[in-house]
Amino acid sequence: MELWTDSFLEYLGAERNYSLATIESYAKDLSMFQAFLEGLTPDASWTAVEANDVREWVIYLLDEQKMSAASVNRKLSALRTFYKYLRRVGRVNINPMEKVVAPRKKRPLPYFVRESEMDKLLEMTAEDRSFKGIRDRLILMMFYETGIRRAELLGMTDASVDMVAKQIKVTGKRNKQRIVPFGEELENEIETYRAAREELLGERHFPALFVTEKGAAMSETLISRIVKGNLSKVTTIKKRSPHVLRHSFATAMLNNHADLTSIQKLLGHESVATTEVYTHVSFEELKNEYKNAHPRK
Repeated sequence: MELWTDSFLEYLGAERNYSLATIESYAKDLSMFQAFLEGLTPDASWTAVEANDVREWVIYLLDEQKMSAASVNRKLSALRTFYKYLRRVGRVNINPMEKVVAPRKKRPLPYFVRESEMDKLLEMTAEDRSFKGIRDRLILMMFYETGIRRAELLGMTDASVDMVAKQIKVTGKRNKQRIVPFGEELENEIETYRAAREELLGERHFPALFVTEKGAAMSETLISRIVKGNLSKVTTIKKRSPHVLRHSFATAMLNNHADLTSIQKLLGHESVATTEVYTHVSFEELKNEYKNAHPRK
């Protein structure tokens, strides 16, 4: 087995111009896999390797060696390059790596604000009845109660809001439009904001639903600053952006027994797989509740 490995490593340097560090890394990865094979059977050979052998190695690396998916994928890359070489020079007829799927890298869980924290924030912001106070509170509520993106909020006009049907029309990614319903609380806040806007700026056509004190459309930076400043009052999470409120909307919906497919449609996700990350958030929240409350934790 070592002779085939040595010829492969020479090929990487002489014909593929791989760096010395990469060649040494590949040598280490192949040596590790060879040791694993020899632990399974004393008659191990490169020609006898099957996809299941590689899969068992992956499980061993992930579960027993506690390696990250990224580290395992790098080792699989070495094996894939090795077996492509063996096929090219005619030493094997079947490439076992063709049937091996790399483990998924663990996606970081999205940041979100707890329901109790949002309740506290909305209670606090209700005290400011100035135009800015009313507008900023509505922005927070719009993000949290509809799950829309920052760009979608900025693209909204008065015509986007159907007060009779209690729904908004937003234009998402790739100009796809969707309808998002809202409740009575948000309806009242929209009416309050429009009244405050008319009192300050008069009854006229505005470029967007949300405007500055001078009647101009708001910028992405201003929206983000408003959200960050308000979230800082109730949470210490690292990220405090409009997208965090979108995550908070989805998590709250799931925690209150909403169907995953319904959440997918409300968020405008093309695939339910994208929405499934919130099930992991909810599970982590459940584990935290258990640790904090169970007497035998």
